[in-house]
Amino acid sequence: MAKNSNYLFTSESVSEGHPDKVCDQISDSILDLYLSRDPVSRVAVETLVTTDLVVVSGEVRSASEISKELIEKTVRSTVREIGYEQEGFHWETMEVKILLHEQSSDIAMGVDSDGNLKDEGAGDQGIMFGYACNETSELMPAPIFYSHKILKLLSDKRHAGLIEGILPDSKSQVTMIYKNNKPIEVDSIVVSSQHTENCSQGEIKKIIQKVINESLPGELLSDQTSYIINPTGNFVIGGPVGDTGLTGRKIIVDTYGGSAPHGGGAFSGKDPTKVDRSAAYISRYLAKNVVAAGLSDKCTIQLSYAIGLSEPLSIYANLGDKGRISEESLVEFLSDLVDLTPRGIREKLGLNKPIYKKTAAYGHFGREPDQDGGFGWEKLDLVDALSNEFKQ
Repeated sequence: MAKNSNYLFTSESVSEGHPDKVCDQISDSILDLYLSRDPVSRVAVETLVTTDLVVVSGEVRSASEISKELIEKTVRSTVREIGYEQEGFHWETMEVKILLHEQSSDIAMGVDSDGNLKDEGAGDQGIMFGYACNETSELMPAPIFYSHKILKLLSDKRHAGLIEGILPDSKSQVTMIYKNNKPIEVDSIVVSSQHTENCSQGEIKKIIQKVINESLPGELLSDQTSYIINPTGNFVIGGPVGDTGLTGRKIIVDTYGGSAPHGGGAFSGKDPTKVDRSAAYISRYLAKNVVAAGLSDKCTIQLSYAIGLSEPLSIYANLGDKGRISEESLVEFLSDLVDLTPRGIREKLGLNKPIYKKTAAYGHFGREPDQDGGFGWEKLDLVDALSNEFKQ
C-alpha cells in the first residue's frame, strides 16, 4: 500500500505563562545564574509551581557558591518578567522553596575527565533526535512553527502594552493541510488565552484574530480556515492557579511538534554536559545544515550515548524519500566533520554560556542565532563543506 501523501497534521504550542513553561523558564534562569558565575557548573534543576508556591529542587556542583537569597531573587524576577501579578500567583507574594543539593559523586565520576579532555563522559545514557525540513525558511515543520509564532506575537503585544485584557497563560494549535507531503493551507487554528474578568469574548476574539492574521502568510489562510478562539467561553482562572506546572513536560512543544521522533529527555534546567540537551542541539544543527545544503527535503539525525563514555554509541541519518545521497555516506562524513563527544559539542556550539532562559518558551529550534551565542545550533556554517563533499 502506498504511503498517504495527502493528510492533515497538527502541532500545538503554549505560551511563557503556561504553568509548565513557567517552570522551564525558572529552571533555565537558575542554570544561567550558575553558568554566569562558573561556566563549567553542573546543574540539574527541576521546578514545580502551583497556587502561591514555587518549589525548586535538584543537584548542583559549582566553583561559585550562590546563596538561596539570590536564587529566590532570580525566581521572582523570572515570574515578574512573564507578567504574573494576579491573585493566587504574584511574583512578589508567592512562597519560594529552594531544595538544591550537591550532584551525586557517582555521576560526577562518570562525567569528569581526569585531565584528558577528550575522555570527558556523557552525563547520562539516552537517545537524542534532530530534525529539519524545507517547509519554512527556518527549516522547521510548518504546524509547530506557526503555533509558536502566534503565541510569541501575542506575548510581544501584551508586554508592549499594545493590547489589553490578555493575561500570560495561553495555548495555540495549528492544523495544516498537506498535499503531496507539502503544507499548502491551514485547515484550523485553535487559540485559548487567559484574560481579565472584564474583557469580553468579543474583544478577545478580535485581538487574537488580528494576531493570527499578522503571524501567518495570507496564502496559507482561506475562507475554509476554521478559527476556534477560547472555545470554553471563559479563561479567567489560569497559570499556576488553574494548573500545577512542572519542568520538562512540554518536550514536543520544545522540539518539532510531533513531526519527528523524540528521545524522551527534557532540556530545561540541565547544563550542557547532559546530552539530553546538548546532543539534541547538535543533532538539529547537523540536520538543518544537511537540508540547507540541498541534500534532502528533510533530515532526521539520531545520536545515542552511554553515561561516562565520550563517543556516541551510534549515529543514524534518515533523509526520507527525497534524499539525494546515501545515508551511509552522510553518517560517515558527519562523523569525521564534527566532534560529537560531549566536550566537542559544547565547544562547537558554545554551550557553556548563560544562554538558556530564552530557549525555554516558544521552541528551542527555528530561532535566529544571537550575538551572545544563543541558538548557535541554528547556524548554517556546514553547508559549504556538505555541498563540496556531495556535489551533484
